[in-house]
Amino acid sequence: MATETQDAGHGAAQTVSSCVDSSGGAIGMPQLCPDWMANQVFWLVVTLVVIFFVLSKIALPRIAAILAERQGTITNDLAAAEDLKQKAVDAEDAYNKALADARAEANNIVAEAKAEMQAELEVEIAKADAEIAAKAAESEKAIAEIRAGALDAVKVVAKDTAKDIVAAMGGKADAKTVTAAINARMKG
Repeated sequence: MATETQDAGHGAAQTVSSCVDSSGGAIGMPQLCPDWMANQVFWLVVTLVVIFFVLSKIALPRIAAILAERQGTITNDLAAAEDLKQKAVDAEDAYNKALADARAEANNIVAEAKAEMQAELEVEIAKADAEIAAKAAESEKAIAEIRAGALDAVKVVAKDTAKDIVAAMGGKADAKTVTAAINARMKG
């Protein structure tokens, strides 16, 4: 009987685990042992459920929050960049307008300065013309005086010369006759 118990115990051990040999070692790969499949499937399901809950409750919300934050930051940065771009365009327009206004003002100042200088030039030219006219009148008066003086000097020299010529010829010239002859000759 003892032999039967051992045989029965040994047979039961073999039915419980057909993947283990008589010395307690595994026969083939334990993952493929049909006796252990249910246990392996159970722990696989438990592990997958735990991973699913960890990912869905902890990791994925954090990743989603980070992605949403990044998207918000990108959207805000794009909006800020668009705003800065518009400000840059407005600043450029203001600069160009200020530059055009400055050029127009400079042109106005140049035109005013030219007009002012032209008016001053005309005043100075008028003064110079007046001074020239006055000096020309003085010069003409002086020339007239010189001509008159020259005519008188010519008359005196002509009288003296005529008297000397008549005296050298042996004649006698009286002053009235010589003066009348010189005056007649000077008149034309």
